[in-house]
Amino acid sequence: MQIKKIGELKRVYFIGIGGIGMSALARYFHSRGIAVSGYDKTETALTKALVAEGMPVHYEDNPALAPKDADWVVYTPAIPAGHQELNDYRAQGYAVMKRSEVLQQITESSFNICVAGTHGKTTTTTMIAHLLRDSGYGCNAFLGGISANYNTNFWSSEKDVCVIEADEYDRSFLKLSPDVAVVTAVDPDHLDIYGTEEQVRQAFADFAQRLKRGGLLIRKLGIGRELKAERMWQYSLQNDSANIYAADIRIQDGGYVFDIVLPAQRIEGLQLHMGGMHNIENMVAAVAVASSLNIDAEKIKAAVASFKGVKRRFEYIIKQKDLVFIDDYAHHPEELKALINSVKTLFPQKKCTLIFQPHLYSRTKDFAQDFAAVLSMVNKAVLLPVYPAREQPIPGIESNTIAELMDGGAPVLMTKEELLTWIEADVAQHREKEFGEVIVTAGAGDIDKLVGPIKDRLLK
Repeated sequence: MQIKKIGELKRVYFIGIGGIGMSALARYFHSRGIAVSGYDKTETALTKALVAEGMPVHYEDNPALAPKDADWVVYTPAIPAGHQELNDYRAQGYAVMKRSEVLQQITESSFNICVAGTHGKTTTTTMIAHLLRDSGYGCNAFLGGISANYNTNFWSSEKDVCVIEADEYDRSFLKLSPDVAVVTAVDPDHLDIYGTEEQVRQAFADFAQRLKRGGLLIRKLGIGRELKAERMWQYSLQNDSANIYAADIRIQDGGYVFDIVLPAQRIEGLQLHMGGMHNIENMVAAVAVASSLNIDAEKIKAAVASFKGVKRRFEYIIKQKDLVFIDDYAHHPEELKALINSVKTLFPQKKCTLIFQPHLYSRTKDFAQDFAAVLSMVNKAVLLPVYPAREQPIPGIESNTIAELMDGGAPVLMTKEELLTWIEADVAQHREKEFGEVIVTAGAGDIDKLVGPIKDRLLK
């Protein structure tokens, strides 16, 4: 069967349309006037938004509900092997593709800025795309999070430039051909896919080799010496042995003011209105990309100041004198550590309670000791049950696996229902009034559905 080119498509069907990367692709095809519909396991704010934009979604795995006239069927690797609709399409010989294969087709002829890393990539990708859009340079953006500035994870432009979050899960990023490749971190993760830390690092080295001839690699100082390219810049938070770094950092109103030193200039007095020192480092990488495209320094400065962040990336839900509530996507020990350190730096006297939902049984098993060490850094840790996502349970692995390894104040294990009762009956009633409290929710599962109810109870 002849697979149609993008310009010939009439209908594209998505299995797992509510995923953050999948929904960006769905919006891309919809923006081109192609009929888009899809399946997902559960209704979410994102699937509701897609339906409101004109892309029907159903929530039952039923081949009778799937369109028979789909030119392409796109699926996410997170879909289980026994999915009826997916297997039915395969059996009938439809053009069935992974999300990464579709991104490969979309970006074959464009100038591509691809951002990879085991953490930091969503925020950095969104920052780059915002700098290019806000400065008037223009880009097509395929993001792994919802930009707070534009309330979407995709936008299009006349400019044939794509900013893409390059996902290492399932080695998807090895389908891309970057003109500029950014690598933010190569800590071990997805060991259910890669097996060893060495294999993770090798995949990132292979990604760097995907650079087009004359392309630029921008990597964080000190990571992955095996990541090489003919043209390479290194960036850092504030290590002056990097090509690009921040200097003279000052905390201001839960955000920062700082300078960025570039190979050929220094941009002074940049203002970043979001928390987390790691986010200054992400912005250093983003400014490096903008600078490589010769975007004017004053336009860069204005764009940094207008950046509002990414939903669920150090997102302030409540920001009062005696009460701060932050929601974050952190789901790896290194991300949690950066999150907690940032909270402690910005709010040193406030008591910190962290509510964490472990994501995946395999990650909980692989990093239980690391999670325990990091969660021991806060005044109080609350652990929700493990969010399984694509996985079946692993015998003997649960949230208690982390709890038993923790030091100091015993963590509290709660169900979601118990958590909301506790917030209402205990936290909201008996808050630390003198110095105030910071409540943090963290995780990559469905903990985000609790943010609204927690906020309502705290403000009662």
